[in-house]
Order: sequence, then structure tokens, then C-alpha cells
Amino acid sequence: MTQTRTVAFSKNSTNLFFHILTTCNLKCGHCYINPAQHGKNTLPLPVIKAWLEVFAPKGDSQNLIFLGGEPTLHPELAAAVKHARRLGFGSITIDTNGYLFGDILAKVTPAEIDYFSFSLDGATRETNDRIRGDGSYDTCLDGIRRTVERGFKTSLIYTVSSANIHELEMMSPLLGRLGIDRFFIQVIGLRGKSAVANDAADSRQPLQVSRAQWLATVPGVAEMIAQRGIRVTYPKVFLTPQEKFECAGVVADNYFVFPNGRVYRCPLCEDFPVHSLCFRENQLLPTAKLNEMDFFQLDIPEGCVMNKLIQPQNISYSEQGMPEYKIACCLLKEEIEGKLK
Repeated sequence: MTQTRTVAFSKNSTNLFFHILTTCNLKCGHCYINPAQHGKNTLPLPVIKAWLEVFAPKGDSQNLIFLGGEPTLHPELAAAVKHARRLGFGSITIDTNGYLFGDILAKVTPAEIDYFSFSLDGATRETNDRIRGDGSYDTCLDGIRRTVERGFKTSLIYTVSSANIHELEMMSPLLGRLGIDRFFIQVIGLRGKSAVANDAADSRQPLQVSRAQWLATVPGVAEMIAQRGIRVTYPKVFLTPQEKFECAGVVADNYFVFPNGRVYRCPLCEDFPVHSLCFRENQLLPTAKLNEMDFFQLDIPEGCVMNKLIQPQNISYSEQGMPEYKIACCLLKEEIEGKLK
């Protein structure tokens, strides 16, 4: 038995997506990291602590996700985790490709880390390794098993594209065997490498899947996986013309922090210097106009303004020139809670 709900935006909680470096050992074809916009530096521990302290006053209503690049490449990740826990962050997650560098599993405890979140982009070795690199499939699965054996909770992220949507349904038995607690289905966005690849694609199949393919595949597979007792979350993506559009940049409290000090409120903006906040001398300051917050105030029939600007090809129009549906805020999620019989 399952229950589906749309996860509403809330001002009562904050999500802090903290990129502590941009270095990674893999070269995934859809990686959204853009060194020209996000920097190439690795933040030293004193800076990490100072920036965490800026967000700390909201305490246990705050969700912190350590990201990279590959965050386990940071030699002081464990110390950063422990500092965040002392500051009272409500939940702490480490996003990882599964290589788990620096013996991180031995340096933190399940009391300090709420989730290790792994990225896998194929149910088979062939598909995943074509996207993420040779050997990444086996290494990720081994990392998940070692993490579960040590008593940590785990989640898994699967970024759907035209290269792997055919294997999404095959993830169900694999997730069960691995003992995954949460499953996140992501939609590929035109950011970082995927934006470059999309521009270069002429005869190649585009990375983005069609609306029809997404709707025909993702909700049904999510429901099936949830029946295993796994919580499944995926982007709502499409709204009917009658559904209300809301922008998380306006009504929610999300921060995407990068090593060069840029702080965005919307991940779709990250390829551009339109960040609304930035760190200067460890102080979080507003940036000059125009920035992303100005775009968020616009009301257009297509829904998300940023989607209209950077990836309008996923909208279709009637003969009268009106959009046939709206694009939801990329942070609006559907969540399916499953219970084993």
C-alpha cells in the first residue's frame, strides 16, 4: 500500500546544499558542476565552519547536504560533519559517487550522519559505466553494501535521461537487494556538461526525455518501487494549466553554496552569474541587481521563468500560441511513502 503526496514548500525549514569542493574522480557526462561559474578551489575547514555558522541559527529545522564534486575527497569532511552536528543541524547527508575516499565510514558514525546518498545512473554495469565511467557501478554497489553493514541509512539518486530511462524499472529489485531506504529520481537539467552536450548534439539523441516518456515511465515505476517499503521522491515537472505555479526561490528557504562564494536560491540558475547572495569575508551578503530573485517575481503562462529561458524545448504550445501545460519549479517534488504488507 502506498500514499502519494506533493511535497509543499515550507518556510519553516531550510535546505542547505553545500558544495565544499568541485573536484571529482569521475567525469560523468551529465555533471552539473561548472568550474567557470562555481570555482575550482577546495574550501579549507575554517571557512567551511564559518559558512555553516551563518546558517546555524535555524537549528534542527535545517537540512544540510555536503556535496562536491565528490565531497569524500575533502580531507576534512569528517571534521566538517562533526562541527555541523555540534551546531544543531537537523539532518546531515553526504552525497557521494560511492568511492568513499578518506576512509570516511570509519571517521563518522550513524549518530552524526543521517544519510549517505549514492549516485547510480543505470541498473546495469554497462549503462551506468557508459554515463559515469568504467568501474563506477561495481564501486558504488560495494560502497553501499559497506555503508549499510556499518549501520548507516542510505539513499540512492538516479538521474533520468534518454540514456538510461529504459532501465529505471530494473532498479526496483536492485534497490531491495542493496537495502536502500530512500530513492530519488532526478530529471536531467541542461546545466554544466549536459548543457554543452545538448548544444553539441545534432544527430545524437538529446539527453532530455520527452514529457510523454517521463509521464509514461516515472510515476508508475516510483509507485512500484515504493511498494517495497522504500520512500521514493521525484520531481513533479509538469503542471496542468489549472494548477498553481509556485517558485521555491520566493516561497521556500533553499541555498546552493559553491566554493567560490556564490550562493544561489535556484539550481537552474547555477550556470550563470545571477546568484542573489555571496560570501565575502565569511559574511553572507546580497548581490547587485539584476539577479535570480528578480526573475522569480515574473509571472508567465509557462510557469517556471528559468526553464523558459534555458530549456524551453520541454514546453509545447497550442495553435493559438498558448502553453499546453506549465513547468513546475524544479524543487517541487512528488513523494510516495510505501509500507510493506
